[in-house]
Amino acid sequence: MMQKDKDIKVKEPDLTRAARLSVAPMMDWTDRHCRFLHRLLSKETLLYTEMVTSPALVRGRAFHLLAHRDEEQPVALQLGGSDPVELAEAARIGAEAGYAEINLNVGCPSDRVQSGTFGAVLMRQPELVAACCAAMQAAVTVPVTVKCRIGVDDQEPREVLPAFLETVSSAGVRRFSIHARKAWLKGLSPKENRDIPPLDYPLVYDMKQTFPHLHLSLNGGVGTLSQAQTHLDMGMDGVMIGRAAYHQPWDILGAADALVFGGQPPFADPIEAVEAMLPYIEEHLGAGGKLGQISKHMLGLFAGQPGARLWRRVLSEGAHLEGAGGALIKEALDVVRGAREGASEAQR
Repeated sequence: MMQKDKDIKVKEPDLTRAARLSVAPMMDWTDRHCRFLHRLLSKETLLYTEMVTSPALVRGRAFHLLAHRDEEQPVALQLGGSDPVELAEAARIGAEAGYAEINLNVGCPSDRVQSGTFGAVLMRQPELVAACCAAMQAAVTVPVTVKCRIGVDDQEPREVLPAFLETVSSAGVRRFSIHARKAWLKGLSPKENRDIPPLDYPLVYDMKQTFPHLHLSLNGGVGTLSQAQTHLDMGMDGVMIGRAAYHQPWDILGAADALVFGGQPPFADPIEAVEAMLPYIEEHLGAGGKLGQISKHMLGLFAGQPGARLWRRVLSEGAHLEGAGGALIKEALDVVRGAREGASEAQR
């Protein structure tokens, strides 16, 4: 289990500010390598882990799932579970590992999650969610938050969501991220549940009016920073972006510090960000890791720019080969530079 050095003083993050923009927890995507890249691109945005189940930590002692670096802060741990005692212990373990926030998943619709009685199915049991959150809060000093849907199956969101927020906030939760879609637990795959159920942004806006004391972030269907700003202008406290932040990290995170937080972006060009990743890549390779474990998260860095397709091809075809490392990254960068020069020449 990763322990923080007690002699190192880590500045406490301003999570309320950071939650103005966050990257959604995404299974198989927002691992520690992805988060390191995202943090390079944005110093401000709140990051989340993939969902980690409380049984995996408490019963399975899978502490390797908590691996992260202080440089990732502010970063939150998302837990999945439905047993208050077990979740409290998992939250304690996560907080001791150094996570700045513990988030409970009440939104994932996968069959595996349903069979464990957690995720979106918990929208049907707000009292249990409240009990889980109360137990977690009693075990940790960091904030406990919830990511939820607007309802599941045949529930009426305009009845279910306000009742859910009222019940769970009565347990002391003050920050929620709301995916503005229902989840259909039967009949739709997790992928389909991210696209097919219609978005209901007005309902989420109404929840902010109904619960002005709560910090509410809107999630679902947000693909650009311009769209995120629209939701903020409508009164939302924060916006959570998922797939767009992963597939177009430069467009979203590379511009976030300036456009969302009013600060200075860390880099002026994605090439600079790639070069800043090289020491991290070499460290990972030196510890026995593989290039592909990192480079897969970098494929979208040049999305929409000259050389984007070639960048993806060089990395996709070469990262799995024996001995692949920083030299392949530099080769891919040279291809991007060449494509840029060609595009510039064509415009003259």
